[in-house]
Amino acid sequence: MTGSDDTSPLPPDTKLTRTKQTWARQGKFLTGRHARPDSERLPPGQHIVKDWPVLDLGVVPSITRDHWRLDVGGAVEHPISWNWMEFEAQPQTQEVSDIHCVTTWSRYDNQWQGLATRDLLAKVMPSDDAAFVILTSYDGYTTNLPLEDFAAEDAMIAHSWQGQPLPAEHGGPARLVVPHLYFWKSAKWLQKIEIATRDHPGFWEVRGYHNRGDPWAEQRYSE
Repeated sequence: MTGSDDTSPLPPDTKLTRTKQTWARQGKFLTGRHARPDSERLPPGQHIVKDWPVLDLGVVPSITRDHWRLDVGGAVEHPISWNWMEFEAQPQTQEVSDIHCVTTWSRYDNQWQGLATRDLLAKVMPSDDAAFVILTSYDGYTTNLPLEDFAAEDAMIAHSWQGQPLPAEHGGPARLVVPHLYFWKSAKWLQKIEIATRDHPGFWEVRGYHNRGDPWAEQRYSE
C-alpha cells in the first residue's frame, strides 16, 4: 500500500459480532430461494425499510475531511494517496441504487454522489494479473471482493447521500457503495484500497459470512 503507516485499530469483539457469528452457524434468515436481479427488485428474505438502519462494529471513527486520506496501491501501475481536496477533484458521478443488508433489510432509491470505481481503476491501472480488491476502514474493518464486482457500472466511492454529505454513522466522509452485493461489502470510513492478485477474506468473511455476498443468490453465509 501507499501512504501513511497503518495505524487503524482492530475492530472490537462485541455482542453484535458474536450474535452475527451465531447467525452464520445457524443459517439464520436463509430462505433457500434464488432470484434474478433483472426480474425481481427485492432479493430473497429481504424486507423494505424507509429509514437507514445504522450497523457498525461499535466504533464510529472521528475522521474529518481535513485529516482524511485514501491510499490505493498493490498490483497497480500508478499508486495514489489522496487528501480530501484531491479526491473531490476527481470526476464526479451520481447514481440511484438500492441497498441490501445481510440482516434482511433493503432500502430503495438511494441517491449517491462520488467517484465511480471504474474511474478510480482507470487512474491507477491494475496489473494484468490483478483479480481482487481488499478494503480497509478507519475503524480497522476489512472486506474483500473480486475486481469485477468492485468495477461494477454503478459502484462508487460515495461522499454524499440524498444530496447531503454522507453522515459519519453511515461511513462518512467516504465509503464504498457496491449495490449488487450485500452491504457489508461496501466498507464504511474507507481508508485503503489494495488491488491484489490473491484473495484475502476480511472481517466478516473469516467469521462465517460468504466470500462474495450476492443477495439474489442469498449468499449470506459460507457453506
